[in-house]
Amino acid sequence: MSQGPDFKQRRRVIQGAVAASALSFAPGLMAQAAPVRVGYTMSRTGPWTGGAQVSQEPNFLLWAEQQNAAGGLDIRGVKRRIELISSDDRSDVETVVRTYEKLMGSDKVDMVLPPWGSNANFAVAPLANRFGYPFLAPTALSRRLVEMKLPFFFLLLQQPKSMCDALVDMFKANGVRSVACIYVDDLFGLENYAAFKVALQGTGINLVEDKSYPGGVKDLSPVLRSIKDKNPDAFVGFTYPPDTILASRQSKEIGLNPKIFYASVGTAFPLYKNVMTPAGAEGVMGMGSWNGKTSPGAKAYFDAHLASQKKEPDRWASGACWAGLEILTAAVKQVGLDRKAIRDYVANSTHKTIIGDIRFQGSENVGTPGTVGQWQNGEFEVVWPAARATAKLNPNKSAWK
Repeated sequence: MSQGPDFKQRRRVIQGAVAASALSFAPGLMAQAAPVRVGYTMSRTGPWTGGAQVSQEPNFLLWAEQQNAAGGLDIRGVKRRIELISSDDRSDVETVVRTYEKLMGSDKVDMVLPPWGSNANFAVAPLANRFGYPFLAPTALSRRLVEMKLPFFFLLLQQPKSMCDALVDMFKANGVRSVACIYVDDLFGLENYAAFKVALQGTGINLVEDKSYPGGVKDLSPVLRSIKDKNPDAFVGFTYPPDTILASRQSKEIGLNPKIFYASVGTAFPLYKNVMTPAGAEGVMGMGSWNGKTSPGAKAYFDAHLASQKKEPDRWASGACWAGLEILTAAVKQVGLDRKAIRDYVANSTHKTIIGDIRFQGSENVGTPGTVGQWQNGEFEVVWPAARATAKLNPNKSAWK
């Protein structure tokens, strides 16, 4: 596969930093501590860019920066600097697969970090298992990935059942009697919609409308007008960032303002608050799992991310991404770079992270529960379940502003 200018520039920058740091070491010591080569592909162009450049790549860069500033990644007591080897996948699944096949098959990098999104991770998961590289994926929601039982693949996010069970539990506790749902017609949307329908069974909550839409949609107003006519208590969108903002803007334009307005992915992004304005975002709910109040480590991470990357992390998958990097850091400190040993450490330990204690059952994170977040006074607060909440739920969204 040809390596474009972006690939070469990123590798050259990282290698240049390594070379500069080498001046302070004796040549013999540097020879003993070769860089740890960490490969990944990330969307820097195309429709996945918004999510990838909020939830994942900034965290990879911050992790390498922090570890290298401390002298390198601790590999069983030996510090080795991180060399990131990365390229733009252009939001294309085939490019993702070809790049990881090269990274793991011919380049034989020491470690890999995952791509963005359910579709890309679904495509690359069998490769991870074939080449024996542990993957800790922070932006994949897929029951099918869990059911594939791939021993080297781990999903950090709460999966559709857990997220939808939490959402419907919140509905029941707050008197919701009717709901309308839209969902993007791909793996993410279809699996979440299916889990949502199962969670609604036996609750008495009436699903008054459910409509799918194609990726890249430019107008959702017809289905939103239809939903407005049915006047549901709650709106649910299993949506991607551009669609989440589109649905919110068009709901505001047509006056669709149910008591509960829930959409994701993208609701937990700072971009959502900035585009809608803090007042316009007030009361909107979505998938979320943490904020700076979740733990002392979460606050330290938030501040470091802002200082290094000059932007806030999102309040959902960014936390999961950092938690995955925490787990990998602890694993190589304990067992070194043997990939099977890393895999066993990840699979058989309880991991203390900024978002809570994570443990895996097969590929699934069963340590942290599904949660609901809500914009309140400029912060995306965890509001459900109560045991995980950083603020009290407001069950009646204010009017759009």
